[in-house]
Amino acid sequence: MDFDNIIGLPHPTLKKHYPMPLYNRAAQFAPFAALSGYGDACNEVTRLTDRHIELDDDRAAELDAKTQILIEHSAVQPEIEIEYFVPDSNKSGGAYHKIKGRFRWYDRGNESIVLSDGTAVAISDIYRIDGEIFDGILQ
Repeated sequence: MDFDNIIGLPHPTLKKHYPMPLYNRAAQFAPFAALSGYGDACNEVTRLTDRHIELDDDRAAELDAKTQILIEHSAVQPEIEIEYFVPDSNKSGGAYHKIKGRFRWYDRGNESIVLSDGTAVAISDIYRIDGEIFDGILQ
């Protein structure tokens, strides 16, 4: 076929229709997710959670002793670090978090340690408590 007769002609334009902007033309070729939410569901299934560790008798006794020390020294409001379990809202298990703060008081009704910023951590979720207040007292 010979196209020499149309090679030099200008591109045809319509008077009633304006050309589409390049941004909109590119959007025509954007990826299409036929199953919306499928990727999120796959990510949720593969997300790992930790199981809640049941404390042995020695660790439980140590936490009880440290809680008593904190109660006795509550006027000082010692700086402590708590490692505790936070249950996952979507699946079984959860994650262990660490928080630093000043001990404010022990809430006997809810059996939790309350820090000076108002954060309450349930005793049953605590895995570890550390702080300078325990140095020299517990050996």
